Amino acid sequence: MNTSKKLPESVIIFGCGYVGKALALHLIEQGVRVGALTRNVAKAAELRGLGLQEVVVAELDSHDWHGQLNGQYAGVVNCVSSAGGGIAGYQKSYLEGQRSILEWAKSRSIRSYVYTSSTSVYPQDGGAVVDESSDTSEAPATGQVIVESEALLAEAGFLPSWYALRLTGIYGPGRHFLLDQLRAGAGEIPGRGDYALNMIRLEDIVSAICVALSGKAPSGIYNVTDDTPTTKAEMMAELSAALKLPAPVFNPENISERLKRRGGRMPHRLVSNAKARDVLGWQPKFPSFREGYAALLKL
Repeated sequence: MNTSKKLPESVIIFGCGYVGKALALHLIEQGVRVGALTRNVAKAAELRGLGLQEVVVAELDSHDWHGQLNGQYAGVVNCVSSAGGGIAGYQKSYLEGQRSILEWAKSRSIRSYVYTSSTSVYPQDGGAVVDESSDTSEAPATGQVIVESEALLAEAGFLPSWYALRLTGIYGPGRHFLLDQLRAGAGEIPGRGDYALNMIRLEDIVSAICVALSGKAPSGIYNVTDDTPTTKAEMMAELSAALKLPAPVFNPENISERLKRRGGRMPHRLVSNAKARDVLGWQPKFPSFREGYAALLKL
């Protein structure tokens, strides 16, 4: 999708990991002036080499970086990841990081602000279909931190347009754990396969962020996921067949301590993207894992 006519002329990206780097490259290709903040020195050097015009190395939750950014930006994208495991890392990155960006943005002429959130805020199970109106009050502690960080954005009050994009399981070039697992000869898969994997390919995340950056759609929360949630067992069976390997066997007895605390299995829920399609005006290029993994199978 060519969004060059709709995009802001300048965008600052906070957190340039897997999603942020891909977004930066796309924006630069579209003629957008791009800046970034990262806490990783090596990543900063890489980003400068890719053509970003300003890269600051700092901890997002501090305010020290506020005076280091010299450029003027019309668009903001917050796509940071957790600063380490556990609830403290979530609070540092998602909550205090969001708070710091919003404090910085108050004195800038920001037209659109995009936050890559997560569908981990949904606690539903049992095959329930969830959308943006679904209850999040019973989300796990980490999910509650993300809900709180969304609320900071929603309640800021000074942004012309804001968007919290709740992403599902991310995959794409260089990030295809399921294929790696099968290719490594994992005939047995830990855990169960009877729950839905809600997935979104990298390129579709980038396109959704760009649609949001245009600021044309109503502000709000949007699920960004493909059209076809599929059980893990079905997905692994199809990928195995494509690789000409036998379908793996799932072992419900072989599970991590984290899963044991959650009852021994991942929740089975189907995340709807209807609002993103109908209101945001976005649709995935890869409507299911079948299209999304087609090229990855050749790598």
